[in-house]
Amino acid sequence: MAQSKKIALAALKMAMTESREEEIHLKEFYLRNGVKTAAVDYGGEYVNSIRKIVERAIVAAKREGAIHETHGDEGAVAGATREALSQIMNKAIGLNIGGKIGIARQNDHLSVAVFFGIGLLHLDEVAVGLGHRVAPKE
Repeated sequence: MAQSKKIALAALKMAMTESREEEIHLKEFYLRNGVKTAAVDYGGEYVNSIRKIVERAIVAAKREGAIHETHGDEGAVAGATREALSQIMNKAIGLNIGGKIGIARQNDHLSVAVFFGIGLLHLDEVAVGLGHRVAPKE
């Protein structure tokens, strides 16, 4: 499997974990295989949440060591997160979202996935978005 697809799959799997225990187990598995990962939960109104989601993704990636505190790494996470969010915009605009953001990086491949329930009350839709960027190693 191509490395970009492998990292995208890792980000998707991290975003789709159902519990903190599953998230920790998967994170350890990927780390043993040379992939740094992070995940963070999020919920709120879509339009008002875009900035907060991007910020949370950057903070989570830094906290878990998936990226360095550099302009390039932070920009790669921000760009990949915005790309993932743009893929769910048509379903989410004007509605509430809730779910998880998954991040994965190996070498210069970085992916961010969002897996959200979208809707009002019990009338939820489900959407997945995925962004990939090059984040050169230093």
